[in-house]
Amino acid sequence: MQVRAYRETDREAWDALVARSWNGTFLHSRRFLSYHGDRFQDESLLLFDDEGRLQGVIPVAVDPRDSARLVSHPGLTYGGVVHAGGLRGMRMVEALHQVRDHFAGRGFARLLYKAVPLIYHRVPSADDSWALFLLGAQRCRCDLASVIDYGCEVPWARRARPHKARRLGVQVDEGAQYLPAMWVVMEAALQQRHGVRPVHTLEEILLLQAWFPGRIACVAGLLEGELVAGVVLFRTGRVMHAQYAAVSPEGMAARALPLVFEHCIAMGRQEQRRYFSFGHSNEGEGRILNQGLHAFKSKFGAGGVVHEFWELPLVSGPAESESGERPGEVGVLAGRSGTDVGTVPVDRTPHGS
Repeated sequence: MQVRAYRETDREAWDALVARSWNGTFLHSRRFLSYHGDRFQDESLLLFDDEGRLQGVIPVAVDPRDSARLVSHPGLTYGGVVHAGGLRGMRMVEALHQVRDHFAGRGFARLLYKAVPLIYHRVPSADDSWALFLLGAQRCRCDLASVIDYGCEVPWARRARPHKARRLGVQVDEGAQYLPAMWVVMEAALQQRHGVRPVHTLEEILLLQAWFPGRIACVAGLLEGELVAGVVLFRTGRVMHAQYAAVSPEGMAARALPLVFEHCIAMGRQEQRRYFSFGHSNEGEGRILNQGLHAFKSKFGAGGVVHEFWELPLVSGPAESESGERPGEVGVLAGRSGTDVGTVPVDRTPHGS
Protein backbone atom coordinates (compact mmCIF):
# COMPACT_ATOMS: atom_id res chain seq x y z
CA MET A 1 0.00 0.00 0.00
CA GLN A 2 1.29 3.45 -0.93
CA VAL A 3 -0.01 6.94 -0.18
CA ARG A 4 0.46 10.18 -2.06
CA ALA A 5 -0.61 13.76 -1.43
CA TYR A 6 -3.57 15.00 -3.44
CA ARG A 7 -2.84 17.12 -6.52
CA GLU A 8 -5.34 19.13 -8.54
CA THR A 9 -4.79 16.76 -11.47
CA ASP A 10 -6.26 13.98 -9.29
CA ARG A 11 -9.69 15.63 -9.09
CA GLU A 12 -11.39 13.47 -11.73
CA ALA A 13 -10.02 10.18 -10.36
CA TRP A 14 -10.90 11.22 -6.77
CA ASP A 15 -14.49 12.09 -7.63
CA ALA A 16 -14.92 8.94 -9.73
CA LEU A 17 -13.87 6.80 -6.77
CA VAL A 18 -16.21 8.68 -4.41
CA ALA A 19 -19.09 8.17 -6.86
CA ARG A 20 -18.65 4.38 -6.91
CA SER A 21 -17.57 4.04 -3.28
CA TRP A 22 -19.16 1.98 -0.53
CA ASN A 23 -19.17 4.77 2.04
CA GLY A 24 -18.68 8.17 0.38
CA THR A 25 -21.18 10.96 -0.26
CA PHE A 26 -21.12 14.11 -2.34
CA LEU A 27 -19.54 15.89 0.63
CA HIS A 28 -16.36 13.90 -0.02
CA SER A 29 -16.15 15.15 -3.62
CA ARG A 30 -13.46 17.64 -4.56
CA ARG A 31 -16.17 19.90 -5.96
CA PHE A 32 -17.81 20.19 -2.54
CA LEU A 33 -14.48 20.48 -0.73
CA SER A 34 -13.32 23.19 -3.12
CA TYR A 35 -15.93 25.67 -1.91
CA HIS A 36 -13.78 26.14 1.20
CA GLY A 37 -11.17 27.81 -1.01
CA ASP A 38 -8.05 28.61 1.01
CA ARG A 39 -9.79 28.39 4.38
CA PHE A 40 -7.93 25.16 5.25
CA GLN A 41 -4.43 23.87 4.54
CA ASP A 42 -5.17 20.73 2.54
CA GLU A 43 -3.33 17.51 3.40
CA SER A 44 -5.61 15.04 1.58
CA LEU A 45 -4.18 11.69 0.48
CA LEU A 46 -4.77 9.06 -2.20
CA LEU A 47 -4.13 5.39 -1.38
CA PHE A 48 -2.80 2.99 -4.03
CA ASP A 49 -2.17 -0.74 -4.01
CA ASP A 50 1.19 -2.20 -5.02
CA GLU A 51 0.09 -2.29 -8.66
CA GLY A 52 -0.58 1.45 -8.61
CA ARG A 53 -4.38 1.16 -8.66
CA LEU A 54 -6.33 3.76 -6.68
CA GLN A 55 -8.02 2.05 -3.73
CA GLY A 56 -9.09 4.89 -1.48
CA VAL A 57 -8.98 8.59 -0.66
CA ILE A 58 -9.04 10.51 2.61
CA PRO A 59 -9.88 14.24 2.82
CA VAL A 60 -7.64 15.84 5.45
CA ALA A 61 -6.69 19.38 6.46
CA VAL A 62 -4.76 21.05 9.24
CA ASP A 63 -6.87 21.95 12.27
CA PRO A 64 -7.22 25.77 12.14
CA ARG A 65 -7.01 25.85 15.95
CA ASP A 66 -4.00 23.54 16.34
CA SER A 67 -1.28 23.37 13.69
CA ALA A 68 0.04 20.08 15.11
CA ARG A 69 -3.27 18.30 14.55
CA LEU A 70 -4.90 17.11 11.35
CA VAL A 71 -8.64 16.59 10.92
CA SER A 72 -10.54 14.44 8.45
CA HIS A 73 -12.14 16.84 7.79
CA PRO A 74 -12.48 20.22 9.61
CA GLY A 75 -15.03 21.51 7.11
CA LEU A 76 -17.26 18.40 7.06
CA THR A 77 -19.48 16.52 9.48
CA TYR A 78 -17.54 13.39 8.58
CA GLY A 79 -14.46 12.49 6.54
CA GLY A 80 -12.47 9.28 6.79
CA VAL A 81 -11.14 6.81 4.26
CA VAL A 82 -13.50 6.43 1.30
CA HIS A 83 -13.16 3.24 -0.75
CA ALA A 84 -15.04 0.96 -3.13
CA GLY A 85 -14.48 -2.34 -1.34
CA GLY A 86 -10.71 -2.59 -1.76
CA LEU A 87 -9.84 -1.68 1.83
CA ARG A 88 -11.41 -4.30 4.04
CA GLY A 89 -10.02 -6.00 7.11
CA MET A 90 -6.23 -5.99 7.30
CA ARG A 91 -5.95 -3.91 4.13
CA MET A 92 -7.64 -1.06 6.00
CA VAL A 93 -5.18 -1.52 8.86
CA GLU A 94 -2.33 -1.32 6.36
CA ALA A 95 -3.85 1.75 4.69
CA LEU A 96 -4.25 3.67 7.96
CA HIS A 97 -0.80 2.54 9.05
CA GLN A 98 0.59 4.16 5.88
CA VAL A 99 -1.50 7.29 6.46
CA ARG A 100 -0.17 7.53 10.01
CA ASP A 101 3.46 7.11 8.97
CA HIS A 102 3.09 9.66 6.17
CA PHE A 103 1.74 12.34 8.49
CA ALA A 104 4.22 11.48 11.26
CA GLY A 105 6.99 12.03 8.73
CA ARG A 106 5.57 15.46 7.99
CA GLY A 107 5.79 16.40 11.65
CA PHE A 108 2.13 16.26 12.70
CA ALA A 109 1.24 14.90 16.13
CA ARG A 110 -2.41 13.76 15.94
CA LEU A 111 -5.18 12.96 13.49
CA LEU A 112 -8.84 13.56 14.40
CA TYR A 113 -10.81 11.07 12.34
CA LYS A 114 -14.54 11.65 11.85
CA ALA A 115 -15.90 8.27 10.79
CA VAL A 116 -18.77 8.14 8.29
CA PRO A 117 -21.91 7.07 10.23
CA LEU A 118 -23.26 3.69 9.20
CA ILE A 119 -26.49 5.08 7.71
CA TYR A 120 -24.47 6.65 4.86
CA HIS A 121 -22.77 3.36 3.89
CA ARG A 122 -24.05 1.74 0.73
CA VAL A 123 -22.25 -1.40 1.89
CA PRO A 124 -21.19 -1.84 5.56
CA SER A 125 -17.75 -0.23 5.78
CA ALA A 126 -16.80 0.18 9.44
CA ASP A 127 -13.42 -1.50 8.93
CA ASP A 128 -11.78 1.87 9.57
CA SER A 129 -13.11 2.04 13.14
CA TRP A 130 -11.73 -1.43 13.87
CA ALA A 131 -8.40 -0.52 12.27
CA LEU A 132 -8.16 2.68 14.32
CA PHE A 133 -8.81 0.70 17.50
CA LEU A 134 -6.08 -1.72 16.51
CA LEU A 135 -3.64 1.11 15.82
CA GLY A 136 -4.12 2.65 19.24
CA ALA A 137 -6.61 5.42 18.45
CA GLN A 138 -8.95 6.62 21.19
CA ARG A 139 -12.61 7.45 20.71
CA CYS A 140 -12.64 11.09 21.82
CA ARG A 141 -16.19 12.07 20.93
CA CYS A 142 -19.50 10.37 20.20
CA ASP A 143 -22.58 12.25 18.96
CA LEU A 144 -26.13 10.88 19.02
CA ALA A 145 -28.11 11.57 15.86
CA SER A 146 -31.89 11.15 15.61
CA VAL A 147 -32.81 9.04 12.59
CA ILE A 148 -35.98 7.59 11.08
CA ASP A 149 -35.59 4.22 9.37
CA TYR A 150 -38.21 4.07 6.61
CA GLY A 151 -37.90 0.29 6.64
CA CYS A 152 -39.34 0.04 10.16
CA GLU A 153 -41.08 3.27 11.04
CA VAL A 154 -42.64 3.66 14.49
CA PRO A 155 -45.73 5.77 15.23
CA TRP A 156 -45.29 9.49 15.78
CA ALA A 157 -46.13 10.99 19.13
CA ARG A 158 -49.50 12.72 19.06
CA ARG A 159 -47.91 16.11 19.77
CA ALA A 160 -45.76 15.86 16.65
CA ARG A 161 -48.82 16.07 14.41
CA PRO A 162 -49.04 19.59 12.94
CA HIS A 163 -52.80 20.10 13.28
CA LYS A 164 -52.51 23.69 14.50
CA ALA A 165 -50.32 24.76 11.59
CA ARG A 166 -52.83 23.41 9.10
CA ARG A 167 -55.72 25.05 10.92
CA LEU A 168 -53.95 28.43 10.79
CA GLY A 169 -53.26 28.08 7.09
CA VAL A 170 -49.50 27.44 7.02
CA GLN A 171 -48.48 26.34 3.52
CA VAL A 172 -45.38 24.32 2.58
CA ASP A 173 -43.34 24.98 -0.55
CA GLU A 174 -39.92 24.02 -1.90
CA GLY A 175 -37.31 26.08 -3.68
CA ALA A 176 -33.91 27.77 -3.41
CA GLN A 177 -35.68 31.15 -3.63
CA TYR A 178 -36.58 30.75 0.06
CA LEU A 179 -32.96 30.51 1.25
CA PRO A 180 -32.43 34.28 1.81
CA ALA A 181 -35.58 34.60 3.93
CA MET A 182 -34.70 31.46 5.86
CA TRP A 183 -31.21 32.79 6.60
CA VAL A 184 -32.69 35.97 8.06
CA VAL A 185 -34.85 33.91 10.42
CA MET A 186 -32.05 31.52 11.32
CA GLU A 187 -29.39 34.16 11.93
CA ALA A 188 -31.74 36.06 14.25
CA ALA A 189 -32.61 32.91 16.21
CA LEU A 190 -29.00 31.73 16.54
CA GLN A 191 -27.79 35.15 17.61
CA GLN A 192 -30.51 35.48 20.23
CA ARG A 193 -30.23 31.98 21.69
CA HIS A 194 -26.55 31.11 21.30
CA GLY A 195 -24.68 34.22 20.14
CA VAL A 196 -23.42 32.44 17.01
CA ARG A 197 -23.97 32.48 13.26
CA PRO A 198 -24.76 29.60 10.86
CA VAL A 199 -21.74 27.59 9.73
CA HIS A 200 -22.53 28.53 6.12
CA THR A 201 -23.04 32.12 5.07
CA LEU A 202 -25.99 32.82 2.79
CA GLU A 203 -23.58 33.28 -0.12
CA GLU A 204 -21.99 29.88 0.57
CA ILE A 205 -25.24 27.94 0.79
CA LEU A 206 -26.52 29.62 -2.40
CA LEU A 207 -23.29 28.63 -4.16
CA LEU A 208 -23.49 25.04 -2.95
CA GLN A 209 -27.14 24.75 -3.91
CA ALA A 210 -26.28 26.02 -7.40
CA TRP A 211 -23.48 23.46 -7.66
CA PHE A 212 -25.60 20.60 -6.28
CA PRO A 213 -29.22 21.47 -7.19
CA GLY A 214 -30.34 17.84 -6.91
CA ARG A 215 -28.58 17.34 -3.59
CA ILE A 216 -29.47 20.47 -1.60
CA ALA A 217 -33.07 21.63 -1.16
CA CYS A 218 -34.91 24.24 0.88
CA VAL A 219 -38.40 23.54 2.24
CA ALA A 220 -40.33 26.53 3.59
CA GLY A 221 -43.34 26.99 5.82
CA LEU A 222 -45.30 30.08 4.76
CA LEU A 223 -47.90 32.02 6.73
CA GLU A 224 -49.71 34.68 4.72
CA GLY A 225 -46.91 34.48 2.18
CA GLU A 226 -44.10 35.06 4.68
CA LEU A 227 -41.51 32.43 5.59
CA VAL A 228 -41.95 31.46 9.25
CA ALA A 229 -40.11 28.10 9.22
CA GLY A 230 -37.65 26.34 6.96
CA VAL A 231 -35.44 23.29 6.59
CA VAL A 232 -32.38 22.81 4.38
CA LEU A 233 -32.02 19.21 3.23
CA PHE A 234 -28.89 17.41 2.03
CA ARG A 235 -29.65 14.33 -0.08
CA THR A 236 -27.30 11.38 -0.36
CA GLY A 237 -28.03 7.97 -1.86
CA ARG A 238 -29.61 6.48 1.28
CA VAL A 239 -30.21 9.46 3.52
CA MET A 240 -32.35 12.59 3.58
CA HIS A 241 -30.54 14.78 6.10
CA ALA A 242 -31.86 17.97 7.72
CA GLN A 243 -28.76 20.16 7.76
CA TYR A 244 -30.47 23.33 9.00
CA ALA A 245 -33.84 24.18 10.53
CA ALA A 246 -35.18 27.58 11.53
CA VAL A 247 -38.43 28.97 12.90
CA SER A 248 -39.52 32.53 13.67
CA PRO A 249 -41.55 33.51 16.76
CA GLU A 250 -44.66 33.59 14.55
CA GLY A 251 -43.80 30.16 13.20
CA MET A 252 -43.26 28.84 16.69
CA ALA A 253 -46.69 30.05 17.77
CA ALA A 254 -48.26 28.43 14.70
CA ARG A 255 -46.27 25.19 15.13
CA ALA A 256 -45.07 25.57 11.55
CA LEU A 257 -41.81 23.60 11.90
CA PRO A 258 -43.48 20.21 12.58
CA LEU A 259 -45.53 20.72 9.40
CA VAL A 260 -42.35 21.44 7.41
CA PHE A 261 -40.68 18.37 8.86
CA GLU A 262 -43.72 16.24 8.03
CA HIS A 263 -43.29 17.34 4.42
CA CYS A 264 -39.54 16.64 4.46
CA ILE A 265 -40.03 13.17 5.90
CA ALA A 266 -42.63 12.44 3.22
CA MET A 267 -40.15 13.61 0.56
CA GLY A 268 -37.58 11.09 1.76
CA ARG A 269 -40.15 8.31 1.74
CA GLN A 270 -41.34 9.24 -1.77
CA GLU A 271 -37.76 9.34 -3.06
CA GLN A 272 -37.22 5.86 -1.55
CA ARG A 273 -34.42 6.91 0.79
CA ARG A 274 -33.68 4.46 3.57
CA TYR A 275 -33.22 7.01 6.36
CA PHE A 276 -34.28 10.50 7.40
CA SER A 277 -31.69 12.12 9.66
CA PHE A 278 -32.43 15.07 11.94
CA GLY A 279 -28.75 15.30 12.89
CA HIS A 280 -27.44 15.25 16.43
CA SER A 281 -28.55 17.18 19.52
CA ASN A 282 -25.23 17.24 21.34
CA GLU A 283 -23.09 19.93 22.90
CA GLY A 284 -19.78 19.78 24.74
CA GLU A 285 -18.03 17.43 22.29
CA GLY A 286 -20.86 14.91 22.54
CA ARG A 287 -20.98 14.78 26.34
CA ILE A 288 -24.14 16.87 26.77
CA LEU A 289 -27.50 16.07 25.20
CA ASN A 290 -29.89 18.93 24.50
CA GLN A 291 -32.83 16.98 25.85
CA GLY A 292 -35.51 19.34 24.57
CA LEU A 293 -34.17 19.19 21.01
CA HIS A 294 -33.69 15.44 21.22
CA ALA A 295 -37.25 14.98 22.51
CA PHE A 296 -38.62 17.10 19.64
CA LYS A 297 -36.93 14.86 17.07
CA SER A 298 -37.90 11.68 18.87
CA LYS A 299 -41.60 12.57 18.62
CA PHE A 300 -41.38 11.95 14.87
CA GLY A 301 -40.38 8.34 15.52
CA ALA A 302 -36.61 8.83 15.33
CA GLY A 303 -34.19 6.44 16.98
CA GLY A 304 -30.50 6.85 17.79
CA VAL A 305 -27.46 6.50 15.55
CA VAL A 306 -23.96 7.28 16.83
CA HIS A 307 -21.31 9.32 15.04
CA GLU A 308 -17.84 8.41 16.29
CA PHE A 309 -14.74 10.60 16.39
CA TRP A 310 -11.31 9.01 16.86
CA GLU A 311 -7.96 10.58 17.69
CA LEU A 312 -4.94 8.73 16.35
CA PRO A 313 -1.47 9.56 17.69
CA LEU A 314 0.87 10.01 14.74
CA VAL A 315 3.87 8.07 16.01
CA SER A 316 6.20 6.15 13.75
CA GLY A 317 5.95 2.37 13.93
CA PRO A 318 2.99 0.18 14.92
CA ALA A 319 1.45 0.59 18.36
CA GLU A 320 1.40 -2.37 20.70
CA SER A 321 -1.62 -3.82 22.44
CA GLU A 322 -1.76 -4.38 26.19
CA SER A 323 -0.57 -7.95 25.61
CA GLY A 324 2.50 -6.67 23.76
CA GLU A 325 1.33 -7.89 20.36
CA ARG A 326 1.57 -5.59 17.38
CA PRO A 327 -1.57 -4.88 15.30
CA GLY A 328 -0.37 -6.92 12.33
CA GLU A 329 0.37 -9.90 14.54
CA VAL A 330 -3.03 -9.71 16.23
CA GLY A 331 -4.75 -9.49 12.86
CA VAL A 332 -2.89 -12.46 11.39
CA LEU A 333 -3.74 -14.64 14.37
CA ALA A 334 -7.37 -13.58 14.23
CA GLY A 335 -7.45 -14.36 10.54
CA ARG A 336 -6.12 -17.87 11.08
CA SER A 337 -8.63 -18.50 13.83
CA GLY A 338 -11.42 -17.13 11.65
CA THR A 339 -10.43 -19.44 8.82
CA ASP A 340 -10.70 -22.43 11.13
CA VAL A 341 -14.31 -21.63 12.05
CA GLY A 342 -15.37 -20.55 8.58
CA THR A 343 -15.52 -17.07 9.44
CA VAL A 344 -31.70 25.23 16.39
CA PRO A 345 -29.78 24.40 13.55
CA VAL A 346 -30.82 20.78 13.56
CA ASP A 347 -27.22 19.68 13.21
CA ARG A 348 -24.61 22.06 14.54
CA THR A 349 -21.67 20.15 13.09
CA PRO A 350 -20.23 21.82 9.94
CA HIS A 351 -21.57 20.61 6.62
CA GLY A 352 -23.71 17.63 7.41
CA SER A 353 -24.66 15.14 4.81
